[in-house]
Amino acid sequence: MEPKTLLIPRIETLDNLCDSDAIINILDERGARKSVDCLNWAATYPYRPLTTFAVAHSGTRLYVDFLVRANYLRAENSADQSPVSEDSCVEVFLQPEEGGEYWNFEFNCIGAINASHRLVRPEPTRLTTQELAQVVRHASCGNRPFKEVEGLFTWNLLVIIPFSLMGMEPPAPGTTMRGNFYKCASATSQPHFLSWNPIETPKPDFHRPEFFGQLILE
Repeated sequence: MEPKTLLIPRIETLDNLCDSDAIINILDERGARKSVDCLNWAATYPYRPLTTFAVAHSGTRLYVDFLVRANYLRAENSADQSPVSEDSCVEVFLQPEEGGEYWNFEFNCIGAINASHRLVRPEPTRLTTQELAQVVRHASCGNRPFKEVEGLFTWNLLVIIPFSLMGMEPPAPGTTMRGNFYKCASATSQPHFLSWNPIETPKPDFHRPEFFGQLILE
């Protein structure tokens, strides 16, 4: 199966904005919006909450706003580098150079982050506290942890990732990288594992760069 391709618009004025609502509005108007809707393991995990993301870059930073509508909401992990994938979670994995290291950025709905970089899954280099602080997070659910609640919830998470954090120079127009976007919640009452680009493995595994899509930076 051919990997998907995503053209990421360049909007340099994003770096001039401090207000998260203003950033989200620009991403809605001028960013690229895609769905995270690949149900790769439907027989075991059939639940598919509505999940989309809007993405753009400024030349120095990548901006991603996730929007989710789901039946359960959980945020028990409030510390960075905790197992946020157990909670209501969205993720972006990025590989600046094909065959090189990839970076996993995982966030629960209150903005707690788990992030590392590696060549292969068993050998991660976890980001330091100082590196994690470079990743900006704005969570509509606030930042306080809570146990699972049932209902119909719509929430968003805006994340801003500096290219320099991944060792990248400001990308020239047309620069390509690889990556994937995910939605999961392994410890909720409706566990699920969704991806933007399809993954062809017997069981859920997001750490598979061979299934990353192509990202083109305008």
